[in-house]
Amino acid sequence: MTRALTPQPASLPFRTGALTRIVTWLVVAYAFYAATQLGFSWERFSSGLGNGGVFLGRMFPPDFSKTDILWDGISETLQIAVLASLIGILLSLPIGLMGARNLMPAWISWPARGLVSVCRSLHPVIVAILFVKAVGFGALAGVLALVVASIGFIGKLFCEAIEEISPKQVEAVRATGASFMNVILFGVLPQVLPRFVGFSTYQLDSNLRNSTMVGIVGAGGVGGVLFSAFQRFDYDFVLTILLTIIAIIVVGELLANSVKKVFHV
Repeated sequence: MTRALTPQPASLPFRTGALTRIVTWLVVAYAFYAATQLGFSWERFSSGLGNGGVFLGRMFPPDFSKTDILWDGISETLQIAVLASLIGILLSLPIGLMGARNLMPAWISWPARGLVSVCRSLHPVIVAILFVKAVGFGALAGVLALVVASIGFIGKLFCEAIEEISPKQVEAVRATGASFMNVILFGVLPQVLPRFVGFSTYQLDSNLRNSTMVGIVGAGGVGGVLFSAFQRFDYDFVLTILLTIIAIIVVGELLANSVKKVFHV
C-alpha cells in the first residue's frame, strides 16, 4: 500500500533570523522618523506638483534658435568628457595594478588603494569647485575634476578585477622565466581586458553626464549654458539643452554597447 503524501508547508526562499528582522524594523522606524524631521507634508507636495506643471508648461515648445550657443557648450562638454576619460583610464591602469593585493606587496597596494579611496570620497561637483578655486573657471577645472572621479571609480574596479583572475595563467607565464612586465602583459591583461573595456565605456558614459554638472559651478561645458538659461528664465531654451544632453547620452550608450560586443563584454 502506498502511503498518502501529506503536503509540506511552503518554506520561505530566504530565511531571516531575529537579528535581521530587528535591523529591518529599526531601519523602517528610522525612515519614518527622518521623514517627520525633514518637513515633509502633503500640502507642500501637492503645491509642488502644481508649480512643476506651470514650469513644464513654460518649457514648451523648445527653442532651437540659439544653436550656436548650444553647440559651443556641447562641443566643450564632449571634449571635457573624452579627455578626462582618456587621462583617467590611463592613470587608473597602473594604479589598479599597484592596488592588486595578489600582485603587489602590502607597502605598495595599500597606498594605491588609499589614493583610490580619496578620489572616491568627494562628488565630482565638489572636486570641480576646488579646482575652479585652484586653476580658475573653464574646461581645465572640469577635466581635472573628472580625472579624479575616473581614478576613484575605474581604479577600484581595476583592482578588484585583477584580484579575481585565475593564478594558474600567471604562474604558467612566470614559470617560463618571464619578466614582471611580461607577466602583466601575457598573464594578467588577457584575463581582464574585456572587463577593462566595459569599465572604460561606462566611465566615458558617466563623464558625459558629470561634465554637464561640473559646468554649473564654472568648470566649462554645457552646464554653464544651462545655468545661464535658468538664470534668464529662458525655460524653452532649457528644454532644448536637456533634450540635446539626453540625445548625446543615448548615442553614447549605443556606441558603448557596440564596443562591448566587439570585445565580447
